[in-house]
Amino acid sequence: MVEILLINPNTTASITDLVLKTAQQFASKDTLLRAATGAFGPRYIASRAAYAIAGHAALDAFANDKGRKDAVVLACFGDPGLAALKEVSKVPVVGMADASVLQACALGGRFSIVTGGERWKSMLEEFVASRGLTSRLASVRTVAPTGADIARNPKAAMALLAKGCKACVREDGADVVILGGAGLAGLAAKLMGMVDAPLLDGVACAISMAEGLAQQKPTKAAAGILAAPAPVPSVNLSKGLSKLLGSP
Repeated sequence: MVEILLINPNTTASITDLVLKTAQQFASKDTLLRAATGAFGPRYIASRAAYAIAGHAALDAFANDKGRKDAVVLACFGDPGLAALKEVSKVPVVGMADASVLQACALGGRFSIVTGGERWKSMLEEFVASRGLTSRLASVRTVAPTGADIARNPKAAMALLAKGCKACVREDGADVVILGGAGLAGLAAKLMGMVDAPLLDGVACAISMAEGLAQQKPTKAAAGILAAPAPVPSVNLSKGLSKLLGSP
């Protein structure tokens, strides 16, 4: 049995529930899933400031989790704190955005991302660039409602999302479209018939990759940039995170 921890780095428990419910639909029958919600920070991540705080919240949730886990999924499309989690974790850590763009590249030449919240356009363009995949990115299109708004009332956003996905294919030349955002989890299945290209769900991509890596049981890096960092004293962090960083 594979056990996977999903970390929602914002503080909205209903988003955590949505991500977990969607993940259960895509996970194998012998995969055990559980989820953690950020203990502090913004209700939803829609800015660079919120993104920075979410990275801390993701690390804090990981550090204070006591359960067994064979892999971790960072359930935020944008992956705040992903590299830091990989640095401190002994098991594989998979980000929704990272898994999605890699799987999109496996399916087609160029991909697009559709998500909620205007500021995510430049943030996701920078994320893709950090992966060295700018030449594979056809576009990032956003709709006015944030992911949190969409999660509260998905029916109201379906037409906007469908329009954006269609435009990615017909106008931007995308071979694959990613529906990004924890708040949009599960909606790709409802929109697939409206889009003339493969449409990927970020949660599904992350779960499939996490399961595959967990089954391989890769060893933790003993050298290089993702090796465990040297202990460092800290101040005013949670007990779990302080211990993780090596404070006495």
